[in-house]
Amino acid sequence: MGIVLFLIFVAIPVIEIAIFIQVGGLIGVPATIAIVLGTALLGASLLRVQGLQTWRRAEEAMRRGEPPVAEMLDGVFLFVAALLMVTPGLFTDCIGVLLLIPPLRRAVGRAAAARLARNASFQFRASGMGVNMGSGSGPGRPPSGGPVIEGEAEEIGEDDAGRPDLPSGPRPNSPWRQ
Repeated sequence: MGIVLFLIFVAIPVIEIAIFIQVGGLIGVPATIAIVLGTALLGASLLRVQGLQTWRRAEEAMRRGEPPVAEMLDGVFLFVAALLMVTPGLFTDCIGVLLLIPPLRRAVGRAAAARLARNASFQFRASGMGVNMGSGSGPGRPPSGGPVIEGEAEEIGEDDAGRPDLPSGPRPNSPWRQ
């Protein structure tokens, strides 16, 4: 995490300054400023178009009963691309433009999801006792790393089977059905 913060707050601004000096020396200050403003406008318009397309794909996936995981990752990376393109700088603009390219964005999304899945741990609690799976820590202790997803479970007995507000079984289109 320390290297990431170093890159964000020290290395990227130094890279931006060096690129501004080089490009400004080659094409002039007004043209350099025009490029930065132009990429911000281009990024905003592309974000709007691709963001709407991503929203529609997410709605379609939900209508089919599928979780819109890919669409959500697309949305996150589109937001990151917009932030990078609005940030003044040519280096961040280039990274933002690259994230606007759907195949590249999806490849980065798959890599990020795979890394998150490798580092994730799950924690289950029953009757106040914690049971950690995949984290290597004991009951009642927080997991050693990764996100914590909390939830609650309720045991449904046979006397609850006739209640209309409770599902009678797994839905046929449920992603949890095996």
